[in-house]
Amino acid sequence: MTASREGNPLDFLSQLTDGEREAFRLAGRVRRFSRGETVFHEGDDPGGVIAIVSGRAKVSAAGASGREVVLRFAGAGELVGELSAIAGRPRTATVTALEALETIAMRTGDFRRFVAEQPRVAPLVFERLALLLAEADRQLVDFATRDVTARIAGRLLELAETSGERVDDVVRITLAITQDELGAWAGASREAVARSLHLLRQLGWIETRRRDIRVLNADGLRSLL
Repeated sequence: MTASREGNPLDFLSQLTDGEREAFRLAGRVRRFSRGETVFHEGDDPGGVIAIVSGRAKVSAAGASGREVVLRFAGAGELVGELSAIAGRPRTATVTALEALETIAMRTGDFRRFVAEQPRVAPLVFERLALLLAEADRQLVDFATRDVTARIAGRLLELAETSGERVDDVVRITLAITQDELGAWAGASREAVARSLHLLRQLGWIETRRRDIRVLNADGLRSLL
């Protein structure tokens, strides 16, 4: 199993027609970022929108005492920064390249003009924003009602679905994230993540190596949700 772009409801580029996609490319410019490079910082002035052509990025914000909170991981086809561009407000998150990124970057005015000139596009953008808000609500419910191990299990299932490669009955998660990043995404300390992963290994549901996680029993993980 390899996650397909067509199966990602947040994949903006694949929802465009060939003509719309070409218009989007012409209105922007190609920008590339190396692994670990910051695309933009939380609190920056709105500086336009990027669409990810290839690679994956981490979207995060600063929590209490400056602790990182991972909001989501963005992949090929997704827009990043559209909320700030539409609202004209400072960036609400920091975006960091987890892999080499190729993007199409578009200035705020050009993005607004593109949306205004393409009648199909505005509903797609607002549908994306609605999906992101629904996901944020789901995360709040998870934090309030599920323990750390259940939240970790849910995140692993999500990664297996969006970034998984199946070999026989094993799904290898191809997104190389640290335990700190997994914890920041699940609202847990590194120590709590380590304990949860240890338990899931003991149950025989996952295997872990450095930045390498394999799901052996997805049904077992689902039983915790």
